Amino acid sequence: MGRRGHHRLRRVAIAVLLLMPAAGLLWVPWYAGASPMLAGTPFFYWYQLAWVPGCGLCLLAAYALTDRDRRR
Repeated sequence: MGRRGHHRLRRVAIAVLLLMPAAGLLWVPWYAGASPMLAGTPFFYWYQLAWVPGCGLCLLAAYALTDRDRRR
């Protein structure tokens, strides 16, 4: 794969990492239930709370994939 193909693949990976939290949280009917419960907390609440560090990890990975050394 050439340099251009590698750059395109990296951009697609960054886009997927940035869209994952939005897709996971905006599709409410998928997680709008009470079961399964975790430590007495309904799924609706702990699913959203689990995305807090998940979003951070996605952003960290997307930042790590950016080409910060590129000269303009």
